[in-house]
Amino acid sequence: MSLFTRSRQLSDTTGGRAEPEDGTGTATAQDGASTEVSKDNAPTDGPKTAPPAQESSSEQTPEATPSGAVKPGWFGWRRRHPRTARGVSIGTTVLAGALVLFALLMPNRIERVEFASFVRIPAEGVLLAGLLLALPPKPRRITAVLTGVFLGLVTVLKFVDMGFYQILARPFDLVLDWILIEHATDFLRETFGRTGQVLAVAGVIVLFVALLLLTTLAVVRLTNLMTRHRPAADRTVLILGTAWITCMTLGVQIGTVPIATKGNAEFIGNRVDAVRAGLQDARVFDRQASVDAFANTPPDQLLTGLRGKDVLFTFVESYGRVAIDDPAMARQTDAVLKEGTGRLKAAGFESRSGWLRSPVTGAGSWLAHSTFLSGLWIKNQQRYRSLTTSDRMTLTKYFGKTGAWRTVGIVPGVRRAWPEGKFFGLEHIYDSEHLGYHGPYFSWTPVPDQFTMEAFERLEHGKKDREPIMAEIILASSHNPWSPIARMIDWNDLGDGSVFHRIKKEGTDPAEVWKDPEKVRTEYRRAIEYSIRSLTEWVERYGDEDTVLVFLGDHQPVPTVTAGDTGKDVPVTIVAHDKKVLDRVADWGWTDGLKPAGDAPRWGMDLFRDRFMTAYGPQG
Repeated sequence: MSLFTRSRQLSDTTGGRAEPEDGTGTATAQDGASTEVSKDNAPTDGPKTAPPAQESSSEQTPEATPSGAVKPGWFGWRRRHPRTARGVSIGTTVLAGALVLFALLMPNRIERVEFASFVRIPAEGVLLAGLLLALPPKPRRITAVLTGVFLGLVTVLKFVDMGFYQILARPFDLVLDWILIEHATDFLRETFGRTGQVLAVAGVIVLFVALLLLTTLAVVRLTNLMTRHRPAADRTVLILGTAWITCMTLGVQIGTVPIATKGNAEFIGNRVDAVRAGLQDARVFDRQASVDAFANTPPDQLLTGLRGKDVLFTFVESYGRVAIDDPAMARQTDAVLKEGTGRLKAAGFESRSGWLRSPVTGAGSWLAHSTFLSGLWIKNQQRYRSLTTSDRMTLTKYFGKTGAWRTVGIVPGVRRAWPEGKFFGLEHIYDSEHLGYHGPYFSWTPVPDQFTMEAFERLEHGKKDREPIMAEIILASSHNPWSPIARMIDWNDLGDGSVFHRIKKEGTDPAEVWKDPEKVRTEYRRAIEYSIRSLTEWVERYGDEDTVLVFLGDHQPVPTVTAGDTGKDVPVTIVAHDKKVLDRVADWGWTDGLKPAGDAPRWGMDLFRDRFMTAYGPQG
């Protein structure tokens, strides 16, 4: 028996063989000893050729093993079926390469996912391959594992970004958006029930862990492949690097997509900048919050132009500019606004409308509400928490400071303790449990808008011998997912809300609606129409010469409805019976009626508080 054959058998029996790093013909056995095959010790009757290059165990020719030896592979399966094992090995390697390429090239926005996005040359991939080839064995293995984990985390972040762009039209903030995960799970529970929430959360966790594990294994496998075929890997890295530089220099593209990309480096760089800005944002906000033009104004000099009036600040959920400007909705929405304007005018009311720019889009209503009332730009949860734990005076607080109004909150979307209500200066708060409603939820919406307005009339506005009221009212029927939605009925038939059980059964199924974006847009429009009618009919029915209504949208709906438009404009309207109330805002240039003109003034939502208080102060 030749020495080479004996060495092969020893290696096969032990189940594997160390891979030479220096390209010599040294094979290492499990006990650490090595046997060098050379021309000097080769048998005289054997071939005088050098031993073949080492191969991976998956590619070795199966040989008989001594009794009791542990067979390599899956219980010896790889030896019994070498061709199948080789096919599985090649297939696994291809899948590993595809996964790594997918992770490197995947955009973080759904609308950018196209074929051309995945036939690019990623600079990060080329540099990483070169680095792994240059490192010694142990650092290379560690780097491969860390790279796989990091690549998995970046891929997860891209998927999260896709969700945020679909809902909020912006990427996930690594510093400030973690609280929104809790809100998302609450929304799932309220919309799809506890079981749906648990299944969704469990599915996300499983996918997260699986993606991290698979990307790590894929990078390790490709690294091992490169080291086994180092000459070919070196040439490939050199060719790809040259191609990347050439394509970048010449600006070569497939359609509008450049072949050479450094997208991941830019993606991570933008995140680093965002994290740095998020960490600094608290100091910037503190400086802004310290400025208040009315902080030292005596109470008897505040809001003098509205004394004796009932002032209602009403937020219509997701009532965005798209409901008025989008050609697919404009005709129907315009008809509702025109009808409302006419009916209010017949009842003695006039109205003026303009535009405000919300700090959010898609979701985050509380950020918009606090921006409108505080006069500060509340664009994230950190600012919201800083605001609600400060002594900043809001518009509602200033009404309370005068002592001339009873301040109340009608908040049907609140289903648990809401300590922030005290910050906003509301003396009494009616949440979903205190409006006397005994009907069904409409998906997320706890109380239909028409019933909410009727409850306000019953609990506060309709009482005799009362003081003037300043009310903050949140109308929630136009909250996502807009299916099923309520419809207007005779006000005398509202009762305790039980009538809505039948109305809900007549509504649409959200699971079916959300399969078709056009159906989503239709249901959104119908929900906005319902909210507007609830308001205008309430004013027509219960309003008097002392009623002043300010109503506005809090933010635009999700991109599914806006067709990708990232604009943040929302309509705002003032309705009053007393002509003097509207005379005070005549210089604002707002449009007559409930529908603002396309070129009507457009302000940041944070500017409204001070302009409103100035208009209705002593100098207004």
